[in-house]
Amino acid sequence: MSEELTKKVIQIIAETQRMPAEKISPASTFQELGIDSLDGINILFALENEFNINIPDDSAQTIRSVGEMIEGVQKLIDESAGKPAAG
Repeated sequence: MSEELTKKVIQIIAETQRMPAEKISPASTFQELGIDSLDGINILFALENEFNINIPDDSAQTIRSVGEMIEGVQKLIDESAGKPAAG
């Protein structure tokens, strides 16, 4: 998982949730951060726009932490770039 991608995803979550990025880490769960399903949708839209990807609804519903979101975004970026998915 690239550090640059991690920082960017955390920055987007911080901006959409209006909270300091320092409060967010890959280990943070959405529950800990007070992110509900509507907030999650807003974050997904922001990520899709930023990275020019399409996050499938069924995948989005299973994401419960910042780390899972970063992994999912990385996977979609790799797939859109034609790289085989890692591991």
